[in-house]
Amino acid sequence: MSEEGVINKEEMKERVVAALKTVYDPEIPVDIYELGLIYEINLYPVNNVFILMTLTSPSCPAAEHIPGEVKKAVSEIEGINEVEVEITFDPPYTQDMMSEAAKLELGFL
Repeated sequence: MSEEGVINKEEMKERVVAALKTVYDPEIPVDIYELGLIYEINLYPVNNVFILMTLTSPSCPAAEHIPGEVKKAVSEIEGINEVEVEITFDPPYTQDMMSEAAKLELGFL
């Protein structure tokens, strides 16, 4: 925190990423951030957050569940106002988007 007790944009983004790492695809034992499902995190004035994400496939059984979990996890961060989550399939998800940690966890390395 800065001297005035105000959280700077970088620190808030770190908190958003930490919250995203608590959300899991129910079928995969790796969080959605490490899976590479988060394409974009934008912070706007007064701590409004926009998250652009994808799912492992358009027919993902958790398609309705995961965006709500993302919104809930980020909304629970102290100081966050509005949270908007948008799903896109452009570009389509591939396993190459996973972090090294996710690939290791899933036995791809």
